[in-house]
Amino acid sequence: MTTDALAPYDAILLLSFGGPEAPEEVLPFLRRVTAGKGIPDDRLAAVGEHYGLFGGRSPINDLNRALIADLRAELDRRGLGTPIVWGNRNSEPFLPDALRSAQEAGARRIVTVVTSAYSSYSSCRQYRENLAAALEEVESADLVIDKVRPYFDHPAFSRANARLVTEAVQAARAAAGDPAGVRLLFVTHSVPEAMNDTSGPGDTEEGVYARQHVALAAAITAHVGEVVGDEDLDGELVFCSRSGPPTQPWLEPDVNDRITELAAEGASDIVLAPIGFVSDHMEVVYDLDTEAAATCAELGLRLHRVPTAGGHPAFVAGLVDLLLERAAEARDEPVVPVTWPLGHAMPSVCSPGCCPNLRATAPALCGRD
Repeated sequence: MTTDALAPYDAILLLSFGGPEAPEEVLPFLRRVTAGKGIPDDRLAAVGEHYGLFGGRSPINDLNRALIADLRAELDRRGLGTPIVWGNRNSEPFLPDALRSAQEAGARRIVTVVTSAYSSYSSCRQYRENLAAALEEVESADLVIDKVRPYFDHPAFSRANARLVTEAVQAARAAAGDPAGVRLLFVTHSVPEAMNDTSGPGDTEEGVYARQHVALAAAITAHVGEVVGDEDLDGELVFCSRSGPPTQPWLEPDVNDRITELAAEGASDIVLAPIGFVSDHMEVVYDLDTEAAATCAELGLRLHRVPTAGGHPAFVAGLVDLLLERAAEARDEPVVPVTWPLGHAMPSVCSPGCCPNLRATAPALCGRD
């Protein structure tokens, strides 16, 4: 396979959320994350204490560096020399700088991989708005930017998660002795209910964000049940990282609340599977490895935390498959997207009004609006 397999793209952009890498970066980072929401610095400082537990450093940038190295190795293995650039929404390296770097190196058409697998405003459309704003800042009339489709149901992500959850459940059942004491919780980032309730004009099914998670959780639960020989295995979707005013409804139940309920129901072992996240960034290492772990310890429960899929070789190989799929689409070649479990893929070019911005109207790339 040659670089021609990724034509017409001459650069790959890894686009991520970003995070601080030193204590002095925490407050400026949080100001960028919450820009326009009117959150005072004293509240941001309280949130910043979470980062203080880890030396003021989020793990996300190091994880992105590792992912880029793994992607580079997989691309090279397949004979694909297409360069990779990296840009963040909220921390260095910032997205406009990444686009300038690619353009200066001769790139004219870029394919983007976002480190978020699902459909919602914050996990998809906001990144598309970031791309539009960055392209305007770069002031390039000849730079074209596309992206791969949401990949929660691409085997790169879904099958990798299924393997990891299976291993964790097997370990939990061995530790528990009584399999009935093992409970499986799939965790994702909570969002406002209003953000979950619509994906755009013409969508007749409400709750696209939660619906995608529920579908994947159900498929993984069924797979694990088959492997361990437990047709009654139950898996539930729970949420973490709720923010915003108490009067604003967010998706529930909270992971800690559900752990407390399960303890009262006689659970002995909790398997936490963070399927909502590509890698172990702050919402995983603090909300799960710190807060949820403390809840389990207080209640006398054993916690088995499933690794995120981002470092799994199957995930990295699958991202390259997604890039090749998107390149074939760009060349107007027939493409049959590979999916598991749903059997139909989200489009790489988003429909008009998909995952709308409920606060303001803003230009967005990689869509038909």
